[in-house]
Amino acid sequence: MKTTMYRNILIVFLFAMAMGFLEAIVVVYIRELYYPEGFDFPLKLIPENIFAIELVRELSTLIMLVSIGLLAGKTRLDKFAWFLFTFGVWDIFYYVALKIFLDWPESLLTWDILFLIPLTWIGPVLAPVLVSLTMIGFALAVFFPNCPDVMVKPLSWLAIFGGALLIFASFILDYTMLLIQEGGKRILDPGFVEAVTTYIPDRFYWGLFILGEVLIIVGIGMYIWKKKKRISS
Repeated sequence: MKTTMYRNILIVFLFAMAMGFLEAIVVVYIRELYYPEGFDFPLKLIPENIFAIELVRELSTLIMLVSIGLLAGKTRLDKFAWFLFTFGVWDIFYYVALKIFLDWPESLLTWDILFLIPLTWIGPVLAPVLVSLTMIGFALAVFFPNCPDVMVKPLSWLAIFGGALLIFASFILDYTMLLIQEGGKRILDPGFVEAVTTYIPDRFYWGLFILGEVLIIVGIGMYIWKKKKRISS
C-alpha cells in the first residue's frame, strides 16, 4: 500500500512539474510579446481578445489540476488532497522554470500577477510559494499515515477555509480597491487605462496573509493530532 502511494506521488509530482514548466513556457512567449524589456509594474494594457484568451488559459489550468485530484483520489478528502498536492508542485516549478528561462524573479519579494480569476491577484512571489508549500504539507498529512476513516473536523475546515479567505483577500485587496475607484469608467476609458497602466504596488497585506497561514496551519495541526490520536488508540 505504501509503495503504491509513493509511486502515485512520484507520477503526480512529475506531471505537476512538467505542467509548471509548460505554463512557464507560455508566459515566456507572452512576456516576449508584451514585455520584451522584462516584466515589471506598471502593467501594459493588453488587447481585450488576448485578455479573454488568458482567462480561458487559466480556467483550463484549473480544470487540469482538479482533474488530477478526481482521478487520483478515492474519497472526497483524498481528491482534495491530490488537487492541493498537484497545485502546489505546479506553482513552485512554474517559478523554478521562469528562473531558469528568464532569470526571473530577481528575488522572492518580486511582485507578480498570480491569477486573473475571478479578480486580479497580485503579490510578492514569496507569498504563493508559501501557500504552495502549505498545500503540499496538507496533502502529505492526508496521505501519511494512511488512516482513511479519520476525517477533517468542521472546526478544522473552518480554520483552513477561513485562513484561505484571508490569504485571498491579501492578494486581491489593493488592486481591487484601484478598480473600485475607477468603477464608473469603461475598460477603454482613458482614465481607467491610465489608472491601470500607472499602478505600481508598494505594499502587500502581510498581516492578513500571515494570519491566514496561521489559521490554515492550526486547522491542519488539529487534523494531524486527531489522526495520531486515532492511530495510537
